[in-house]
Amino acid sequence: MLRLTELKLPLDHAAEALRAAVLERLGVGSDDLLDYAVVRRAHDARRKSAILMVYSVDAAVRDEAVVLARLDGDHRVQITPDTAYRFVARAPEGLTSRPVVIGAGPCGLFAGLILARMGFRPIILDRGKVVRERTKDTWGLWRRGVLDPESNVQFGEGGAGTFSDGKLYSQIKDPRHLGRKVLTEFVQAGAPPEILTEAHPHIGTFRLVTMVERMRSSIEALGGEYRFQSRVEDLDVEIASDGGRRVRGVVLQNGERIAADHVVLAVGHSARDTFQMLYDRGVHIEAKPFSIGFRIEHPQSLIDRARFGTCAGHPDLGAADYSLSHHCSNGRSVYSFCMCPGGTVVAATSEPGRVVTNGMSQYSRNERNANAGLVVEITPADYPDHPLAGVALQRHWEAQAFVAGGGTYAAPGQRVGDFLVGWPSTALGAVTPSYKPGVHLTDLAGCLPDYAITAIREALPVFGRKIPGYDDPDAMLTGVETRTSSPIRIVRGKDFESLNTRRLYPAGEGAGYAGGILSAAVDGIKVAEAVAMSMLGGAG
Repeated sequence: MLRLTELKLPLDHAAEALRAAVLERLGVGSDDLLDYAVVRRAHDARRKSAILMVYSVDAAVRDEAVVLARLDGDHRVQITPDTAYRFVARAPEGLTSRPVVIGAGPCGLFAGLILARMGFRPIILDRGKVVRERTKDTWGLWRRGVLDPESNVQFGEGGAGTFSDGKLYSQIKDPRHLGRKVLTEFVQAGAPPEILTEAHPHIGTFRLVTMVERMRSSIEALGGEYRFQSRVEDLDVEIASDGGRRVRGVVLQNGERIAADHVVLAVGHSARDTFQMLYDRGVHIEAKPFSIGFRIEHPQSLIDRARFGTCAGHPDLGAADYSLSHHCSNGRSVYSFCMCPGGTVVAATSEPGRVVTNGMSQYSRNERNANAGLVVEITPADYPDHPLAGVALQRHWEAQAFVAGGGTYAAPGQRVGDFLVGWPSTALGAVTPSYKPGVHLTDLAGCLPDYAITAIREALPVFGRKIPGYDDPDAMLTGVETRTSSPIRIVRGKDFESLNTRRLYPAGEGAGYAGGILSAAVDGIKVAEAVAMSMLGGAG
């Protein structure tokens, strides 16, 4: 098979036009094209008056070697890469040792799935509840302002990605095509097949719930075991006479000890008590950069018109998204984060007395507003020299947001026009904020550090020149967005083990290595492979 890339056609091209483009690119006759299939579809909207569809296609032709030799040097025609996934190991018969995976988000899910497929019968622990019970608890915060600290947007089966836009694309380097393995597993679990071909695939919350359940069933059918409402309270770490450290098990909040010589830490970016426990246990942790800011909302129609012009609303384009960044005069970078077309802003706190926002979309992306994080880069130089100081900074501003929102889990909000001039908002404009359980109008200046407020005020007019209407006075800001990524990194070596605690495998976003559904899942696969190879290597 040959992989053809950068096949560009008009937005409203005829169905047969793609076949004709394949024939033209290959320079062959119709009878020589045996078959072809789309492997990627994107759009190029840089010229709104002439939006293009851009395809990558796999084609089977007669005399493939001859065609390839004739097109030698054309980087747009290559041999189709082998994207098949191959398991690196198989558990031997009679193996009694079982790996433990802490966390049932995308990273833990795929670590568990791959280990189960290889016959290692993992035990998967999660502090939260099964996904449908967790969904009820999450709606309890959104509808009634009642928070369950162990079952919410951050904690429970499916992880934080369950209540998000369900984006399934990443810019990670992926020479082994592990992202393809992730997408294939999702399709087998009920995701729409088009995620395999769309350039920016997404699923949405409702579909993710069913998929997570089906994948859990697959793991259990292979001998894996789930334990929900099982928060890990401590690690059993053995310290040798030479000072070497290795994990020997985990201790749950009820005092139960589970023996394990291999433990995967896929705890997510909000398991702050777990971070503290790891630090207290001497596991090597370091502070890392993250970002904080607000959620900004506009009418989705405004974003569609700005990105697609007169083609806005075209069914092949869907709801438009955007990506913006600006380096400010005070040295800070402001950028859009986790943009959710046709979505809603949601309450994402996991701790009492704090307000956290995030964005979510359903598969249809047909809600009235577009929303995105508008965030400012934070580095360890911004807070005291302590591995967990970034957590303290997040907590401080989340608590400030709780107070500014009225102390009821309502979020503080402000119109962009008022924010730019420093006036508290007293009434909404044309944009109705979507955050539940509600928005309390105020002045957001006290909800972030001064340098972040200054940077966002500078960036908004700049973004307004890139997307007309972005800095419209009636656009809505809601605070605060603090969980963009983990504030810590649990440092690991090339063998994926903790730098100073053997057989402990930091993984995914909580460990500071992968920040989206796809990248976290890929990291889970890599860690599962490392665990499997270690288990086959004996007790060394």
